[in-house]
Amino acid sequence: MLRFMPVVSGVCLLACSLVRPSSAQTTDVHIMPHEMEMARADAASDASGIADPALRTHTKPLEKDVNLVLVPVTVTDPMTRLVAGLGKDSFIVKENGEPQQIRYFSTDDAPISLGVILDVSGSMKDKIDELRQAVVEFFRAANSQDEFFLVTVTDQPKVLVDFTSSVDEIQRRLEYTVPNGSTALLDAIYLGVHRMREARYQRKALLIISDGGDNHSRYTEDEALDMVRESDVQIYAMGLVNFHGNTPEELHGPELLAAITDSTGGQTFFIHSQRDLPEVAAKIGSELRNEYLLGYRPTNPNHDGKWRRIAVKLNPPKGLPQLHVYAKTGYYAATR
Repeated sequence: MLRFMPVVSGVCLLACSLVRPSSAQTTDVHIMPHEMEMARADAASDASGIADPALRTHTKPLEKDVNLVLVPVTVTDPMTRLVAGLGKDSFIVKENGEPQQIRYFSTDDAPISLGVILDVSGSMKDKIDELRQAVVEFFRAANSQDEFFLVTVTDQPKVLVDFTSSVDEIQRRLEYTVPNGSTALLDAIYLGVHRMREARYQRKALLIISDGGDNHSRYTEDEALDMVRESDVQIYAMGLVNFHGNTPEELHGPELLAAITDSTGGQTFFIHSQRDLPEVAAKIGSELRNEYLLGYRPTNPNHDGKWRRIAVKLNPPKGLPQLHVYAKTGYYAATR
């Protein structure tokens, strides 16, 4: 069981040492989610009714507000343990260098829409048992209100299980999944973000489990990066990476995964042993349960469709070690 360790000024460290992430920033961190309107007809799949998108916390419910920028933020200590207990005054938010007033602040475990992008191409054949277990452990870290789906990656991505709250259903479907074929990873990321258009909640996150070696996508890396930057989806990855790969795709895998996740405020965790997959998946699920959620209304009211850089500086209580903040790099303003 995860435990909390009290430290200075009521701040807590969630004791779950994660595999070292791809990168971290300490003081000046960039972030911000924005509703994206990307359509891809051949990626569409059936979905049922959309529920109230309000964030359900003990604070006043936050109705969906297109003028409110929502910023999920993760804070860790030098040992990569999650830091809980910081207050609103510990964060300073700027947009294009201009200070912003934080109007909404929450640390509650609000419901979230989750998706997993699971690589079941031929290269994952000897890892399939651990992959199945990792997916199940990730979803079991969810709370009772969360919803989730599963996309599998081979020559062509497929929604194996659409939005559900049943981990047992996903586990049953995974039992019949046999790794084969090539890896259309970028196409699968497109499909996962597209499915999030039907998500019930404003908080949305994807977990990619792959070696990162894309060799069959129609979309390019630049197109994928542009798409995830426009989305309001936080993306994490577990990179089962062969650092001595023989192909350019295998060698580029770590860089590709890190670029995708870092731009959304997520992280990439590189797995050196497939036996660690379930444990790390569970810890990523716990990290999503312990984020700070900041909200502000931009001082720039223009709907010009331009990219706006978001920076967050951390001003924690005295006595804490150097802390790392993970958050998104910016957003595109809405257009009329």
